[in-house]
Amino acid sequence: MKLPLGDRSISPPVLLAPLAGITDLPFRSLVARWGAGLVVSEMIASGEFLTARPGTREKAELGAGIENTSVQIAGRAPEPMAEAARMVADMGARVIDINMGCPAKKVTGGYSGSALMREPGHALRLIEAVVGAVDVPVTLKTRLGWDGDTLNAADLARRAEAAGVRMIVIHGRTRCQFYKGRADWAAIRAVKEAVSVPVVANGDIVDAASAREALRLSGADGVMVGRGAQGAPWRLAEIAHALYGAPAPVVPRGADLTEIVLEHYEAMIAFYGADLGVRCARKHLGWYMDAAGTAPQMRREILTERDPAQVRARLRVALEDALAEAA
Repeated sequence: MKLPLGDRSISPPVLLAPLAGITDLPFRSLVARWGAGLVVSEMIASGEFLTARPGTREKAELGAGIENTSVQIAGRAPEPMAEAARMVADMGARVIDINMGCPAKKVTGGYSGSALMREPGHALRLIEAVVGAVDVPVTLKTRLGWDGDTLNAADLARRAEAAGVRMIVIHGRTRCQFYKGRADWAAIRAVKEAVSVPVVANGDIVDAASAREALRLSGADGVMVGRGAQGAPWRLAEIAHALYGAPAPVVPRGADLTEIVLEHYEAMIAFYGADLGVRCARKHLGWYMDAAGTAPQMRREILTERDPAQVRARLRVALEDALAEAA
């Protein structure tokens, strides 16, 4: 199955969600290698991007050979949003995504992210500015609404489609829910029925079973996976195989898993540099070690170690010992 997106398509319709501090270039590269219809960058604040604040441009860095990449931008004013969109398109982004779903207080406090769902008129002006600035497809990611009394995702989606947005992604919670409770996949159906462009369901989709149920309840055309891919960059490929018959991924086990984890670690060190890379890699290493069943003491030692060489050496022992015991 393919999702039409301008002059291109998304196949399989299983997408990697933008996750702050997680979906950087090294992680997107891994996920794309196993198989994903689209991978989305961390959210980029348009104002910070234009002023070249340290670390912001790196979030949008695409990497050679990663074609199905979307760069997500956020902001409050139309002009900076449009200029940021032009710049990331020039950098090679194949798709521009507008964030109107982030619930974080530091984002909504600046009247961007999901705060824009309280101002649909202003939100539409931002959408029109971005669509008018670039030739690549523009997509929109929102939540169901600001709170339970303002479930306006369907209306915003309808207006966004009229403005030229080519795909809508809906997280099945309101902003005020943050990540509490369960995503309401059934509520996404109202958005699907309101527009003719593809609609993608997001929220609490962690495996093939949850993806299948999200599609059944929402009627959506595809799924977006976020936290379910943490420590398992092959998860999207597993879902695509189960739901759409895509090639089955070879999930690494034993020594193969150790090599993948070390490869991911080396990519992060190369991308960020040793000092920052060690810190940024900790969350990923923690997820890998949790899945492998690494002993708590060893896990703690690795995640507090600052020397990359020591991390490499201890990580190999930690993973292989844990996997051997599990076998």
